[in-house]
Amino acid sequence: METRQRFIEMSALLGRTDSPEALERKVRVVAEIKRLKAERNAVILGHNYMETAILEFVSDYTGDSLELSRIAAGVGRDVIVFCGVEFMAETAKILSPASKVLIPARGAGCSLAESITADDVRTLRARFPGVPVVTYINTYADVKAETDICCTSGNAAAVVNSLKGDTVIFLPDEFLARNVARSTGRHVIFPSFDGERDDPELDFQMIGWKGRCEVHERYTAEQVREIRGRYPDVFILAHPECPPEVAEAVDFCGGTSAMIRVVRETRHPRYLLLTEAAMADYLAAEMPDKVFLRDRGIRCPHMEKITLENTLEALRLLRYEVTVPEEIRLRALRAVERMLRVG
Repeated sequence: METRQRFIEMSALLGRTDSPEALERKVRVVAEIKRLKAERNAVILGHNYMETAILEFVSDYTGDSLELSRIAAGVGRDVIVFCGVEFMAETAKILSPASKVLIPARGAGCSLAESITADDVRTLRARFPGVPVVTYINTYADVKAETDICCTSGNAAAVVNSLKGDTVIFLPDEFLARNVARSTGRHVIFPSFDGERDDPELDFQMIGWKGRCEVHERYTAEQVREIRGRYPDVFILAHPECPPEVAEAVDFCGGTSAMIRVVRETRHPRYLLLTEAAMADYLAAEMPDKVFLRDRGIRCPHMEKITLENTLEALRLLRYEVTVPEEIRLRALRAVERMLRVG
């Protein structure tokens, strides 16, 4: 009876995209994941960019980086399977050192996290002594260890405003820095490292870094104008990792959880989400009465590596454990905890 009920539930959400044979296979995989979760005292955290089957049928908790960070801090399980990318799993390990943290696929990295190193942060600190460093959660643990406070896309402006002083270093996303600067009324610069000296008369309150998300950087204001020309009644939402001209052209700009909340709480003829495409798939399955445009969807090649099947293998084999050296973990923990206190 439980198997039949699960097939009915999965058909309701996935029947438009999955064949009956594929659904039957997913039902078996889900059942085995649930069995192993209980056996191993495990919890599955699913980021908003995961495929619908993971979010709806095996994740114990879903959300954005901030929400999942809070959950990881108090989850108290022997095993955490993080259905997301590597820097997210590292953050879970930073907050839950006693748990074995697993990621279902090797190589689930992040172009943004890979755009900056711990040495880069130390170089910036030396160049701008005494200036507090805000580091986006989309970074690796050794970079977090060199920072004063972390932030997410959802609380970046609040974190910047929480700091004392007129100037902050904000790393590493160029477009998020520009969007936060615009929303907080600050001027941002991106210093060169070619031997040139900074102009002491230059007016700035934020020092940025030219890292980018390989998904969000591809959205353009021209695409927004073109879509509005075809669908004048569309409501467009964008992630703040998109270019500033995109953020200014859309109807709402915010982190993934804020975007989901706006879609759930509003009713428009059509929606377009300028972010990782799996999130629109998930919302379309959850809210079949709402129309989502999909012709601009871009999938993250790293998020896409996480599947229902390799989530099962992670639990079965306890494989792809994520570890963080204790000295780095403790230093990174301070920055993450400061972020959590800001909210």
